[in-house]
Amino acid sequence: MSAHEIRRDLTDPRAAATGADPEAGLKEPLFENLEIPEKLGPVTVRIDDHKIKRFAFTQDDHHPWHLEGSPFGGRRIGHAALLGNDLVQLFTTVYAASRVVGLHTEEQLWFDSPAFLDEAVTLEGTYTESYERRGQGYVVMEATATGQDGRSVLRHRGVEILRTRPGDIAGRGSSKPAPGSRRVTGEVPADAPAFDPARPAPGQVLAPLAKTITTEQAAVFSRVGEYVRNIHNDLGLARQAGLRVPIVQGQQQFGVLAELLTRAVGSPFFTGGWMRVKFLDTVDVHEPFEAGGVVTAVEEDRTGFEIWVRRADGRLSAAGWASAPHTETHR
Repeated sequence: MSAHEIRRDLTDPRAAATGADPEAGLKEPLFENLEIPEKLGPVTVRIDDHKIKRFAFTQDDHHPWHLEGSPFGGRRIGHAALLGNDLVQLFTTVYAASRVVGLHTEEQLWFDSPAFLDEAVTLEGTYTESYERRGQGYVVMEATATGQDGRSVLRHRGVEILRTRPGDIAGRGSSKPAPGSRRVTGEVPADAPAFDPARPAPGQVLAPLAKTITTEQAAVFSRVGEYVRNIHNDLGLARQAGLRVPIVQGQQQFGVLAELLTRAVGSPFFTGGWMRVKFLDTVDVHEPFEAGGVVTAVEEDRTGFEIWVRRADGRLSAAGWASAPHTETHR
């Protein structure tokens, strides 16, 4: 198998077809088992038609750039956050995925270049930091996705509680501002102007994006096809964790926010966009929610946003910050 062939696609349902135990020899996902720094991967993932269409199904995002052709030379490209969950799941190259009952608390991605159809992308990461707070053990991962020509596709920094009981701590998150930013509330005036990408101005509001993630969509996103069981795809495990039903993965909500910005900003988001999102509360499968955003700053070459996900009961389940260049940034 060549260097550009698939070694393991961490979210590919076909990866379990070999019949081998995918978790044989992997570590128990306990805070005390962490080694800092600890290498994760590498893994090579092919951006094939199946992977793009599977993500389109899980997100209900059938944008023509992903299914027909894009402004990038007319070639089909993966969704902006297509590889986000693959990066998050890098830890399962070392730790047993089905024994994890963790909680993703923060996600940050830098979007450097689109991933093209049939491209092989290499993912690798490192656990760089661990700490304890309010009785929970946190771990920080930094990771990259690199195209087969050596260019950067994505850079990732994520924070996760390695093992917990999600039903006991749901809603304890805090949208502590990013440096230089204010706390995100998701509140905008009723008469706020609509976002105009040609003439962005503070206070302009992005067109909201309504979603409802079904049981089937959450399960496929969270690796049910690889026979991985977790609180996002298994009712029994969700209830053991103190939840009523399976919950939508934070990274899946992040993908909805990435879609929101893709539709608002367009192609420049793929070549210089940035998002930092904190996950504040859970979203149940089949629970309607809405992604929204507002312009907070306009600089000479970039626009800054506050972004959020609001649940049906009015509470924010995710909140954060984003920015994008006004034109494509070629690297």
